[in-house]
Amino acid sequence: MPAHTTHISAEPGKQEILITREFDAPRELVFKACMDPELIPQWWGPRYLSTVVDRMDVRPGGQWRFINRDAQGNEYAFHGVYHEILAPERVIDTFEFEGLPETGHVTLETMKLEELPGGRTRLTVQSVFQSLADRDATLQSGMEAGVNETYDRLAELLERM
Repeated sequence: MPAHTTHISAEPGKQEILITREFDAPRELVFKACMDPELIPQWWGPRYLSTVVDRMDVRPGGQWRFINRDAQGNEYAFHGVYHEILAPERVIDTFEFEGLPETGHVTLETMKLEELPGGRTRLTVQSVFQSLADRDATLQSGMEAGVNETYDRLAELLERM
């Protein structure tokens, strides 16, 4: 896999999406960027949206909530609960987009950070959906472009850090 490419895979018949990206930064720094409420607004979400951290209680049982705003003032909120924090190696949490008309589309996410030679890090996020329909709807929502831009922004932040 090229170093600066975000790879997104969804196998037929599996209720999951796997996202992988390598960064030119040590694992501790990538973990900090992903778990520091001061840094999240600098990279989370596509460039055309601003991000506000409404809540981020980084501990098992702690809740998080981020709000994206567009230039017209429209808001798109996401929230979840942290289940496991194993710094700087793994975070397990739930992820839910508040904009879906019916609630209950919760995804279980596991983020793993793997040290690579040369002070690099491989980030892998496994998102497990409650149904194939939920997974497929996410794939069709334009999520791929948003994920690519988000991780490009994270790479830029890591370079500045």
